[in-house]
Amino acid sequence: MIRVTRLNGDQFALNPDLIERVEGHPDTVAFLVDGTKYVVRESVDDVLQEIREYRASILATSYEMDRGEYRVGAPEQPDAGLSVVPFPVREER
Repeated sequence: MIRVTRLNGDQFALNPDLIERVEGHPDTVAFLVDGTKYVVRESVDDVLQEIREYRASILATSYEMDRGEYRVGAPEQPDAGLSVVPFPVREER
């Protein structure tokens, strides 16, 4: 989720996967795939940067999980053979 601000100053979280497009004329409007529109204080560039950072954080977390470095409430030793994205096992010839 990304955090954006309504024109009245209230902040809310918006699912960037549901954003179809973002336009600035002169207010920034986020159009969702279901037709919902949100007018926000942030500029178009700021909203796009938030979306990029959100998606990058998902990738970074998945890489940490795959390497066994992301452990919240789990045993200290990573489980062998677990992977966020399973890689094919190569057979040795």
